Amino acid sequence: MRLENPIFQTADVTEEVIIELIQSSPLQRLKGINTSGYPLPFGKNMTRDRYSHSIGVFMLLRQFGASLEEQIAGLIHDVSHSAFSHAIDYVLDEGSGAHQHHQDNVHDEFVRKSEIADIVRRHGFSLDRLLNDENFPLKETKLPDLCADRIDYSLNEALEYLSTPAETIQKLLDRLKVINRQWVYDNQPAARQHAEMFAELNTKHWSALTDAAVFYAVGQYLRHSLDNKYIDLHDLYTTDNAVLEKIAPHHNDDKKLALLWDRMNNKYRYVNDPDNYEAIVEVKSRAIDPLFDDRGSIRRLSDTDPKWMDFVSRELVPKKYFLRFLE
Repeated sequence: MRLENPIFQTADVTEEVIIELIQSSPLQRLKGINTSGYPLPFGKNMTRDRYSHSIGVFMLLRQFGASLEEQIAGLIHDVSHSAFSHAIDYVLDEGSGAHQHHQDNVHDEFVRKSEIADIVRRHGFSLDRLLNDENFPLKETKLPDLCADRIDYSLNEALEYLSTPAETIQKLLDRLKVINRQWVYDNQPAARQHAEMFAELNTKHWSALTDAAVFYAVGQYLRHSLDNKYIDLHDLYTTDNAVLEKIAPHHNDDKKLALLWDRMNNKYRYVNDPDNYEAIVEVKSRAIDPLFDDRGSIRRLSDTDPKWMDFVSRELVPKKYFLRFLE
């Protein structure tokens, strides 16, 4: 099986366990889930799906020599995402979307109940080990560290959303290496370049007012549809289009639903107004503090720039918006 990625080029896969996992329904379902929720009506040209991201994480781990076990963990790390990705955190009354952790909360149970469990066991892998992130620091670590997940989505989204030249992305990858199961840049300028690119994505894309509006509008639309039994919780674990197609017949008979549909399709302006708001919407904010090799000594970017430490501390605090739609 040959896999392709805009950044990581190609990978020829021969391991049966990987081929079976890629062909499984949980992985294939991810082709119908946009990584950014529902961005296109809001002028955000983000078309990447969760399947492409999962393949990207797998290919990155493979390219840098991670064990097959860690490659598998990377490949399946997003299978528990619902339709509309992190918009689910604004639907299920689990608090605010400040941490966007619903997918992580359900991941273990989701995988154990899926065909993935049988596939990995049949090929001799421990499901308990695969589902424990502590075993795979290259795949997943806590912010502000770099991990395969963040490297893939930040570099690919810089290419797609910031129109960063492919040559720039490739030069960063050429400077990246693995030391003691950690992602390390081979010099400080490369670490800073990635960190600043990541910060630009966070400001313009992941934690912007527009994203708060998208998450809230989609969340309200789906919540209303659940409350009125137009869909059920199981439907949220299909695809974006499957959910929309099931709700669509109710638009003509439900004026509130039609209004919420117009909101999530950017038919109404929205503002951040602390003095007059409909809802307080929190959005997860991200920042990285990459490691780099300083003549044989591994250091963080913030070790050489205290201002970056202050910046990271500020940026890791969720963004709060006082949202109101102008109807």
